[in-house]
Amino acid sequence: MKDYQIRRMTSQEMASTCIEWAYNEGWNPGLGDGECFYNADPNGFFAGILNGEIIATISAVAYDQSFGFIGFYIVKPEFRGLGYGKRLWDKAISYLSTQNIGLDGVLEQQDNYKKSGFKLAYKNVRYKGISQKSQLYSKQLIPYDVNYFDLLCEFDRMFFPVDRKRFIKDWTEQPNSTTWIVLEDGNIQGYVTMRKCREGYKIGPLFARKHETALGLLKTCFGFPNNGSSIYLDVPEVNQLGIKLALQFDMEPVFGTARMYTLEPPKVNLKGIYGVTTFELG
Repeated sequence: MKDYQIRRMTSQEMASTCIEWAYNEGWNPGLGDGECFYNADPNGFFAGILNGEIIATISAVAYDQSFGFIGFYIVKPEFRGLGYGKRLWDKAISYLSTQNIGLDGVLEQQDNYKKSGFKLAYKNVRYKGISQKSQLYSKQLIPYDVNYFDLLCEFDRMFFPVDRKRFIKDWTEQPNSTTWIVLEDGNIQGYVTMRKCREGYKIGPLFARKHETALGLLKTCFGFPNNGSSIYLDVPEVNQLGIKLALQFDMEPVFGTARMYTLEPPKVNLKGIYGVTTFELG
């Protein structure tokens, strides 16, 4: 492996390689995912280079000194099983040396992740549905704008392990996306972001204090694009009301991941997570 090197990726490489490879793997990235993901931690995207060619990628986003998340762990098919991916993996784990590390891995790879100290917290299920005409939930549901940024970040913190203001700013301002909030008495009760992907739309996050709020937000999402568009929602299996909500909209399970952590699972409001933000960054 003397000709194999590991280095950080540029934003252009991340967009042209990670995002494209993710698409080829069937992960259906959002049209604006690349910039949002990279900006979360520009130092956390690594490439394995063999003879000048990128043959492996991984992201190890450090949200702060206590929490990080691994994603985009992809090795070109012809180089799998030769040790290149493992060296890149070790680099990512080393980069997040002070953090509790999370990941959403394919179910079949759980045993491999366990070898690196990861423990299963719960499973996520990706559901697919078809858009349908519907009305806005209520007068309390309004399009998000930057005037609510501080409130939104405070609300988001109930459902995510650490503060992620930079990511939220980019996520809610990306092109080809819409964010709605439910506002009651000056407080956010729920919010959802819906973004256009290579195929259809993904919903995430979908966070709500109450089930009826999540119902209204999801109903709004289903009525937003043209009838017949594909819609995807990733639900933690431990949130049984979230599963029931997906089924209520005739969504069908198409994929699953194992949410794993190196330390104890963060204390977040899992019952209010009706849609995971993204499998790549948590």
